[in-house]
Amino acid sequence: MTSNGTVMLRRMLGQSTDGSLVDRIVEDVAMQIIDGRLAPGADVNSVELAKRYSSSRTPVREALLTLQREGLVDIPARRRPRVAPVTLDQIRDVYEVRASLHGLVSELIVRNAPDITVLHEFQAKLAADAERGDVDSYFWHNVAFRQAEAEVAGNTQLARMLSSLGLRTLQLRHVSLSLPGRLDKSVSDHDRLLRAYCDGDADLAVAITKSIIKSGLRAIETSGWAA
Repeated sequence: MTSNGTVMLRRMLGQSTDGSLVDRIVEDVAMQIIDGRLAPGADVNSVELAKRYSSSRTPVREALLTLQREGLVDIPARRRPRVAPVTLDQIRDVYEVRASLHGLVSELIVRNAPDITVLHEFQAKLAADAERGDVDSYFWHNVAFRQAEAEVAGNTQLARMLSSLGLRTLQLRHVSLSLPGRLDKSVSDHDRLLRAYCDGDADLAVAITKSIIKSGLRAIETSGWAA
C-alpha cells in the first residue's frame, strides 16, 4: 500500500496513526480486499491472521467484525469468514447513490465558487500516475480528489453522507480503474470537469461528474467481475 493509501484508509476508518493491533489487522485485510488480492467469496483465514500478527484469536475476531460492519466481510455461522460477495444489482444501487451525491457536490462547487487549487494539484498527480500506469497510486489520488471536492463544496452533511458509503465503494472503484484504458479516460474526464468548474458551468459539471461515475459502473458491468 502506498503511504497516501495508508493515510486515506486510516482516515476513512477513523483510526489514529498509532493504531491498535485490531486497527492494523482491519487495515491489512481491508486493503487486500480493496486492491483485489482477496476476491469476493474468498476465505479470510483467522488462524493465519493470528499467526501473522503473533496474537490470540480475539483481536482477529474484533477486526473481522469491524470489516463485517463495513460490508467487506461475511461471517457465516460455523463457517470461515469470507470476503462478502457482491451482485450487479448491489453495485448499480451504490453507483446510483454516488452519482446523485457527487452531482450535488459539483453543483455546490460551481454555486459557491470556492478555491479549487487543491483539485488542480490532485489532477496533476493523477496525470503523472496515469503516465506511469500506476493503478494503485492513481486510485488513492482519485479517492483524495473526490474527498477534497466534498470538502470544498462546503456542505458538511453531504461530505458525511459520502463517507458513510464506506469501504465497499473503494473496492468497486479500484476494480473499475484497474481495467484496460481506464486511467487515460479518467484523466481526460477530470480535465473536462475542472474546466467546467473554472467556467462556472454547473449543468456541465454535474453532467460530467455523473458521466464519470456511470462510466465506472459500465466498466464493472462489462468486466464480468461481479457475481
